[in-house]
Amino acid sequence: MVNLYTVTPNLPTEALVLNSYETFSSGRTLLLNLSNDLTGEHRDVALAIHQLSELGVMLVAQMMDREAPLPQS
Repeated sequence: MVNLYTVTPNLPTEALVLNSYETFSSGRTLLLNLSNDLTGEHRDVALAIHQLSELGVMLVAQMMDREAPLPQS
């Protein structure tokens, strides 16, 4: 089987975390937009997946804060 998607080996942790955050954020936005066009059970499923994506965004954001906190002003 051919793998169409790969992650470049030896990327810095910061790059991996940032890209994970952006990926979760994009998925979250797409799901929320999709849920606006759905009704009933399909909408419920899309919103449940959105909620899981939101949790992923929150977890990665907290990891970003721990690994590369913004300087305090």
